[in-house]
Amino acid sequence: MGNVFLWLLFGGLVGWVASIIMKKQKRGLIRNILLGLLGALVGGWLASLVGLGTVERFTFEGFGIALAGAILLVCIFGGR
Repeated sequence: MGNVFLWLLFGGLVGWVASIIMKKQKRGLIRNILLGLLGALVGGWLASLVGLGTVERFTFEGFGIALAGAILLVCIFGGR
């Protein structure tokens, strides 16, 4: 149960930072969590394709990979 809470917290933090960087700050908590978690999936998948690693643990490298994936998703899908 604690692991799920940590992933939700990690996703929320990544989504929030990506929203600030992309100047899309009017997102809610749920959208930030989803953005962060999907960003971790996309970023981890792309990073594994080029051999940079994955988002398996809560590290600065994992945060950067998840953040890059979340920013990519914001660029692709835009949102409001």
